[in-house]
Amino acid sequence: MVTKINLAEKFGRFADQWSPKIVADLNDSHVKLAKVQGEFVWHSHADEDELFLVIQGELTIELRDGQVTLGPGELVVIPKGVEHRPVAREEVQLVLIEPKGIKHTGDVVSDLTVHEYARI
Repeated sequence: MVTKINLAEKFGRFADQWSPKIVADLNDSHVKLAKVQGEFVWHSHADEDELFLVIQGELTIELRDGQVTLGPGELVVIPKGVEHRPVAREEVQLVLIEPKGIKHTGDVVSDLTVHEYARI
Protein backbone atom coordinates (compact mmCIF):
# COMPACT_ATOMS: atom_id res chain seq x y z
CA MET A 1 0.00 0.00 0.00
CA VAL A 2 1.28 3.46 -0.91
CA THR A 3 0.38 6.27 1.48
CA LYS A 4 1.19 9.97 1.15
CA ILE A 5 2.34 11.67 4.37
CA ASN A 6 1.78 15.38 4.92
CA LEU A 7 4.55 16.55 7.27
CA ALA A 8 2.80 19.79 8.29
CA GLU A 9 -0.34 17.85 9.26
CA LYS A 10 1.69 15.31 11.24
CA PHE A 11 3.72 18.01 13.05
CA GLY A 12 0.41 19.68 13.95
CA ARG A 13 -0.72 16.56 15.80
CA PHE A 14 1.75 16.84 18.68
CA ALA A 15 3.47 19.46 20.83
CA ASP A 16 5.77 17.47 23.12
CA GLN A 17 9.49 17.85 22.57
CA TRP A 18 12.31 15.29 22.42
CA SER A 19 9.75 12.51 21.90
CA PRO A 20 10.01 11.23 18.30
CA LYS A 21 6.87 9.91 16.60
CA ILE A 22 6.91 7.17 13.94
CA VAL A 23 5.27 8.22 10.66
CA ALA A 24 6.55 5.51 8.29
CA ASP A 25 8.59 2.35 7.95
CA LEU A 26 11.49 2.17 5.49
CA ASN A 27 13.07 -1.27 5.21
CA ASP A 28 14.61 -1.91 8.63
CA SER A 29 14.25 1.73 9.71
CA HIS A 30 11.61 4.07 11.05
CA VAL A 31 10.96 7.55 9.70
CA LYS A 32 10.21 9.71 12.73
CA LEU A 33 9.18 13.30 13.35
CA ALA A 34 10.29 15.25 16.40
CA LYS A 35 10.05 18.71 17.85
CA VAL A 36 13.06 19.74 19.91
CA GLN A 37 14.17 22.75 21.92
CA GLY A 38 16.95 23.16 24.45
CA GLU A 39 19.75 20.68 25.04
CA PHE A 40 19.51 16.93 24.66
CA VAL A 41 21.84 14.48 26.42
CA TRP A 42 25.31 13.51 25.22
CA HIS A 43 25.02 10.02 23.76
CA SER A 44 26.12 7.71 21.00
CA HIS A 45 24.78 4.64 19.20
CA ALA A 46 27.28 1.79 19.08
CA ASP A 47 25.69 -0.01 16.14
CA GLU A 48 23.49 2.50 14.31
CA ASP A 49 23.89 5.57 12.12
CA GLU A 50 21.15 8.20 12.38
CA LEU A 51 19.95 10.84 9.95
CA PHE A 52 18.74 14.29 11.05
CA LEU A 53 16.83 16.41 8.49
CA VAL A 54 15.72 19.87 9.62
CA ILE A 55 12.31 20.96 8.37
CA GLN A 56 11.94 24.16 10.42
CA GLY A 57 14.35 26.04 12.68
CA GLU A 58 18.06 25.68 13.32
CA LEU A 59 19.67 22.67 15.00
CA THR A 60 23.23 22.41 16.23
CA ILE A 61 24.64 18.97 16.80
CA GLU A 62 27.56 19.22 19.15
CA LEU A 63 30.36 16.73 18.70
CA ARG A 64 33.33 16.16 20.99
CA ASP A 65 35.60 17.67 18.30
CA GLY A 66 33.33 20.39 16.87
CA GLN A 67 29.74 20.95 15.81
CA VAL A 68 27.41 20.89 12.82
CA THR A 69 24.65 23.48 12.43
CA LEU A 70 21.68 22.67 10.20
CA GLY A 71 18.96 24.91 8.82
CA PRO A 72 15.75 24.06 6.96
CA GLY A 73 16.35 21.58 4.16
CA GLU A 74 19.73 20.46 5.50
CA LEU A 75 20.62 17.04 6.84
CA VAL A 76 23.48 15.19 8.44
CA VAL A 77 24.19 11.54 9.15
CA ILE A 78 25.83 10.88 12.51
CA PRO A 79 27.89 7.70 12.15
CA LYS A 80 27.58 4.91 14.66
CA GLY A 81 29.86 5.33 17.66
CA VAL A 82 30.10 9.15 17.38
CA GLU A 83 29.13 10.89 20.62
CA HIS A 84 26.81 13.84 19.97
CA ARG A 85 24.30 16.20 21.56
CA PRO A 86 21.54 18.00 19.64
CA VAL A 87 20.87 21.59 20.78
CA ALA A 88 18.14 23.99 19.62
CA ARG A 89 17.70 27.56 20.89
CA GLU A 90 14.22 27.79 19.37
CA GLU A 91 11.86 24.95 18.54
CA VAL A 92 13.04 22.82 15.63
CA GLN A 93 11.01 20.36 13.56
CA LEU A 94 13.02 17.32 12.48
CA VAL A 95 12.71 14.20 10.38
CA LEU A 96 14.80 11.34 11.74
CA ILE A 97 15.60 8.12 9.92
CA GLU A 98 16.84 5.51 12.35
CA PRO A 99 17.04 1.72 12.51
CA LYS A 100 14.06 0.07 14.19
CA GLY A 101 14.81 -0.63 17.83
CA ILE A 102 17.27 2.25 18.28
CA LYS A 103 17.28 3.88 21.71
CA HIS A 104 17.29 7.60 20.98
CA THR A 105 19.47 8.31 24.01
CA GLY A 106 21.82 5.42 23.29
CA ASP A 107 22.91 3.72 26.52
CA VAL A 108 22.18 6.90 28.52
CA VAL A 109 18.96 6.86 30.54
CA SER A 110 17.50 10.26 31.43
CA ASP A 111 14.17 12.02 31.87
CA LEU A 112 14.18 12.46 28.07
CA THR A 113 14.46 8.73 27.29
CA VAL A 114 11.48 7.40 25.32
CA HIS A 115 10.84 3.71 25.93
CA GLU A 116 8.08 3.24 23.35
CA TYR A 117 7.58 5.42 20.30
CA ALA A 118 4.06 6.54 19.38
CA ARG A 119 2.95 6.08 15.78
CA ILE A 120 1.00 8.97 14.27
